[in-house]
Amino acid sequence: MLSSEDRRLTRLFVAIVLGRWDEVRRLRTEAPEGEPDRSWREAVLQVHLFAGFPRQVEAYEVLAEVGGLGPLDDDERLGEPDMVQRGRELFAFIYGKNARAVEDRLHQHHDDFGGWIVGHAYGRVLSRPGLAANRRELLAVGALAATGQVRQLASHARGAIHCGATPAEVLAAIDCVQDLLRPEYLEAARTVAAKFSRPKR
Repeated sequence: MLSSEDRRLTRLFVAIVLGRWDEVRRLRTEAPEGEPDRSWREAVLQVHLFAGFPRQVEAYEVLAEVGGLGPLDDDERLGEPDMVQRGRELFAFIYGKNARAVEDRLHQHHDDFGGWIVGHAYGRVLSRPGLAANRRELLAVGALAATGQVRQLASHARGAIHCGATPAEVLAAIDCVQDLLRPEYLEAARTVAAKFSRPKR
């Protein structure tokens, strides 16, 4: 099951994606000793992939009003010479045998778009140290459930499993934010997560 820290992080992420600033303020104000920590900072860096830069900028402003996210660790400032390779490796790990087909599909939409997904989303953001890939995928599950993105939810539920999350954790990532979701999104998310989070035999 998800730890209390994982549940807080998932709620923070989903609340930011949805613009639920009351919940963001509450989570920051009630954060236990030791939080926010690097996992919070990594989660907020990931927001723009699911909600855009304006929502991420607003999150930083709201969090700054109630105590901020704490100082950066020395190793949080990353160089990027190997980001495309890191992105390609993580993309392949998450999508497994379907990676080539998924990447080809992204390039069909627009060649630059496919490159942005692998190089930026997976290379620059999701492969950063400081938050494990399976935890990043669980944040994605929560955000995609909250925004009703069923197709992407299926991909990231499978991705979470490929990265080492359990099926129970995938469902828990949805359940811990159920009060933030529209009822029809919650029902659809639970159905998809139950189907696509099963490990392959």
